[in-house]
Amino acid sequence: MSPSSASAASPLDVAREGAVATLRFNRPGALNAIDVPMAQALLAAVRSIAADASVRAVVLCGAGKGFMAGGDLATLRADPVQGAADLLGPLNEAVQVLATLNAPVIAKVHGVAAGAGLALMLQADFVIAAEGTRFNLAYINLGTSCDVGASWALPRLVGLRHALEIALLGDTLTAPDALRLGLVNRVVPAEHLDTAAAALIERIAHGPTLAYGAMKRLMRAAFDRDLATQLQAEASAFAGCAATHDMRAGIEAFFAKQPARFEGR
Repeated sequence: MSPSSASAASPLDVAREGAVATLRFNRPGALNAIDVPMAQALLAAVRSIAADASVRAVVLCGAGKGFMAGGDLATLRADPVQGAADLLGPLNEAVQVLATLNAPVIAKVHGVAAGAGLALMLQADFVIAAEGTRFNLAYINLGTSCDVGASWALPRLVGLRHALEIALLGDTLTAPDALRLGLVNRVVPAEHLDTAAAALIERIAHGPTLAYGAMKRLMRAAFDRDLATQLQAEASAFAGCAATHDMRAGIEAFFAKQPARFEGR
């Protein structure tokens, strides 16, 4: 987390290039610590994305020297109870909307991901991180429990023992630590982060978006279902995909021995 830093710029830059929507946290003077205006802007942005079927990939990233240093402590300092409510209301809703998207969410991380920043990163479907990035759940160092879905995502990603160690000790993890534990998918040299992320984003943005969404929902729900229920969910999702243009295109491409050209429909 980080102290507040005033900024005249929008706290969230939203950019669209083709099928890719990029959400860039934009409070670099505060290491992008998330305050209420940023949380509200994030919610508005993801609602808009959810209503736009032409978005086929979503990128989360941070301006300046880091991804996000956590929640804005100035928001919490005067009245921690009300400040937390004002911040977590829109932030929690934004996380839930992100989880429902068919479009995969890619976090491009550099510098630091701490507190709510790490929690947000954990909600992404893919995480690509620059060498030298530092990760810290941070909450315990402020005498509080976690938020933004960290307690849901972290044990699923790294297992209960590692999750408790990360959460209860509050130690800083390096990029190799994060890769070893499964917090991130890839670590690349800092100077190659943009190029490596762009290649991944390009691939995802041209993939079978509806199938991506079905796969995401199946994977996220699997921990809470028994096998029989999950098999039924898989069958239902497969039937849904079978009615899409992209599955037909994929099958025809297989027989033609050519790469499939998906359209996200």
